[in-house]
Amino acid sequence: MVNLASDNSIAIRSIQHYLYCPHRWGLMYIGDVWAENYFVTKANLLHARVHDPDKHYVRKNVKVFTGIEVYNDKPEFDIHGVVDCLELRKDGHGVPVSGEDGSFGFTIVEYKPTQPSGREYNEDDMMQVFAQKLCTDYVFGCDSQGVIYYADTRQRIELPLSENYDEYAEVLKDVLKEMRNHLKAGTIPDIPRGQHCRGCSLKDLCMPGKRSRNKVRDMILESAHA
Repeated sequence: MVNLASDNSIAIRSIQHYLYCPHRWGLMYIGDVWAENYFVTKANLLHARVHDPDKHYVRKNVKVFTGIEVYNDKPEFDIHGVVDCLELRKDGHGVPVSGEDGSFGFTIVEYKPTQPSGREYNEDDMMQVFAQKLCTDYVFGCDSQGVIYYADTRQRIELPLSENYDEYAEVLKDVLKEMRNHLKAGTIPDIPRGQHCRGCSLKDLCMPGKRSRNKVRDMILESAHA
């Protein structure tokens, strides 16, 4: 599929990064800072296996496609990304697919290495899948469902995307507006109050706890005279 994303288009993966921590997102996409740790490496290896283009197959009458590029270039969104896995099931209320007989229902499957403790899913991951739904529905003219598959528990968690469509769409519009404002101004968002940095690959580079410019200057001078 031809990628029709515009120069102003925002990658779905970066939306998840912003919702996880706006400051971390700013360091990555505005400050060009990046570092990997165990959690990032584990997730990358999982997605590398899932996105293998040779792994399109049929399982129990379900057509499975991996690493599918999608986009939505409506002005209020203008986003693009890659769906980990797209499952097509025969459905009389679904949509026709080129080269296939009948109509199909679409299910987006997002793979995550570890299920969060004490809850079914993280909100930022759920919104990532919702953004994928906006793009998948736009490209294929369907009303796709969304699930998160956790590799550690081997569980599929169904997400309430269609039920909360209008609410999530408005939230996403606001988030995209914030992201574009920061990108245009070149400003890195502050660290959110109460942000938990454990497990973050940028923890050692982030310097949580604000210091004034004078204090930073004093630290540099002290180091130079040590």
